[in-house]
Amino acid sequence: MSKVNFIPEGYTAITPYLIVDNASAAIEFYKKAFGAKEIVRMPGPDGKIGHAELQFGGAYIMLADENPQMNHKSAKSFGGSPVGILLYVENVDAVVAQALAAGATLERPIVDQFYGDRSGGVVDPFGYRWYVSTHIKDVTPAEMKEAMAAMATAG
Repeated sequence: MSKVNFIPEGYTAITPYLIVDNASAAIEFYKKAFGAKEIVRMPGPDGKIGHAELQFGGAYIMLADENPQMNHKSAKSFGGSPVGILLYVENVDAVVAQALAAGATLERPIVDQFYGDRSGGVVDPFGYRWYVSTHIKDVTPAEMKEAMAAMATAG
């Protein structure tokens, strides 16, 4: 008898699970904005999404529609989310432009960061913040500490 891995094939130990207002629209947005691949979509009898899974490169996100009976509320219901998602992509400039064209709002312009990433931030139409990055330079912890101290001194 073979042993079943406690983490499903292709998944990692942590998988974000987003509750959204209009999961069908969110799925289409994430596909258009970030190139997500739809893996699973399970609509309920009312047409709302009870569970869905999307793949972003080698990572997954699960999502579902709000369900007040289960106290599952979306970021919109709370007026935003304190949780942000970092998405690494090959070309941050192209993906942020794609996300903006799909309906995201720019929150943080794209700039080269001291920690070795070129990144920017958008808020999706469902209230979640996405920090989109391309790693452009390997930086040691000592170099990061030095750059951070220089930034603090510069104000």
